[in-house]
Order: sequence, then C-alpha cells, then structure tokens
Amino acid sequence: MEKYCLTVTCKSKRGIVAAIAGYLAENGCNITDSSQFDDAQTGNFFMRVSFISEEGVDLDPLRSGFADTAQAFGMECAFHDETHSMKVIIMVSHFGHCLNDILYRWRIGALPVDIVAVISNHLDYQKLVVNHDIPFHFIKVTKENKREAEAHQMRIVEETGAELVVLARYMQVLSDEMCEKMSGRIINIHHSFLPSFKGANPYKQAFERGVKLIGASSHYVTADLDEGPIIEQDIVRVTHAQSPSDYVSLGRDVESQVLARAVHAHIHRRVFLNGNKTVVFPASPGSHASERMG
Repeated sequence: MEKYCLTVTCKSKRGIVAAIAGYLAENGCNITDSSQFDDAQTGNFFMRVSFISEEGVDLDPLRSGFADTAQAFGMECAFHDETHSMKVIIMVSHFGHCLNDILYRWRIGALPVDIVAVISNHLDYQKLVVNHDIPFHFIKVTKENKREAEAHQMRIVEETGAELVVLARYMQVLSDEMCEKMSGRIINIHHSFLPSFKGANPYKQAFERGVKLIGASSHYVTADLDEGPIIEQDIVRVTHAQSPSDYVSLGRDVESQVLARAVHAHIHRRVFLNGNKTVVFPASPGSHASERMG
C-alpha cells in the first residue's frame, strides 16, 4: 500500500473536512493521521492528512480527481509521496555542531532526506563531508564576489534539484534576490530566542542584559534579516555565574536540536505559512523512528 499525504490551505468554510475525507474514502484510501487548524483571526484553514492507498491508486489520478473539490473550496493543495526523500543542500561556515548533528540524524535515518551537497565558504568541514560520500563545494564569499558566489550557489541548487536549503550556522547574509527566489525553501538557525537579540553576537547581548534563559530559533529566511516566519524554538537556563563563553557552549546543543526539529517538520510537510507566522502540525506516528542506532 502506498503512503501519501495531502496538504490543504484555504479560507475556512463549512464542509471542507467532510469533502476531503469523502473523496479519499471513495478512492480507496484510508486516513492514518490528520491535523487541522482554523485561524479565527485570519479566516484561514490548514489541514494535513496522511493516508494509505489500499486499492493501489497512484498520485496522478488522485491529484486530477481532486481538482473539482479543490476549486469548489478555493484550495491551495498538494499530494505528496511520503516515501520520497526531499533533496537538501546544507550550507555551513566555521561552526560545525549543527552540520554534525544533521549528518548523524541523516545517517541513522532519523532525518530521511537526500543530502545532495554541502556548500561552505570555508574548508573546515571538507573532509567530514567527503567521508560521508556527499559532494562538498567550497565557495569563497567576499564583498567583491558576493553576486558571483550566490550565482554559483544557485547553480548547484538547480543542478541538484534541491528542494530545501538548510543554513547550519552559515554566517553570510543572503541577498534579497536569493531570499525571494527561494522563498519558503531556506531554513536558518539563529543562535537567539527571536525576536530578541538579533544580529551576529546575540549571546553577548543576552549576557549584558542578564537574562536567565537563552535559546535558539529556526525560521524561514526572508529579505528582512532574522525576521522570517519562526518554525521551532527552544531554551536552556543560565545563571548570573556563567560567562558569555558558557552561553555559547550551552547554546550549541539547543541550536542543533531546534534546527533538526525544524527540518524534520518541513520535510514531512507539517509547516504551513500563515502570513508572517507558521502553523506547525504534530509529527505523524512513526515519523521519528530511526532505521539504525549508529
């Protein structure tokens, strides 16, 4: 039996859930997991449905047959094969904790993605990446060559067919053009509990303000620096006795976990853009399971 999911966004209207469930049942499909959210403030409706095709119906006829229902409710919708591994590019600079964490989760099957390339403006992690049999691309970025460097990066995205770019502590600001072209397809980890303490040295800012909690935020990248819709966040407690260096060390674990959770949500089609916010549905049963333990 094939495992699929359907994602739906539209204006809230009576009968949407019934229409979806009825269509799937009529076409030999059994719903295994379903999440929905009706935003009373915007009037927007969001839904994600996992289902199995018990009678072997393929995605193409399911898509085409759903067109009338989608039109009747004004839906933006998509059918997805849940066994498909999304093609991902990772971008990294000097700090490797998020990269290492993603590679480990990928290796054991906890992040079921197809890592088609790692791009870096430094050579620190070339050997690590190559040892994982992943193509490594060193693209130096300076003020003078930034446009050419981004053009090179976009060529790699297009040639590999990458569906998602993950900025695993990639310490370069992307151009407005790249952000717009890749809208909703670039995820960043910011070493701060946004919207506070933006910019390059948030742990120092947090230390100077005497905070008792520090955290990390993973968000979609937009042209506005560190202003993109937030997907995932988490925190760790600190005390007055700890230094800015302690904050950095404690923050590494939080950053790695938050980024991994954001990527997991995205690749499983659980994240929906809702203006400058996101709707993030819970993980389906079994989606966190790993194939291996090491």
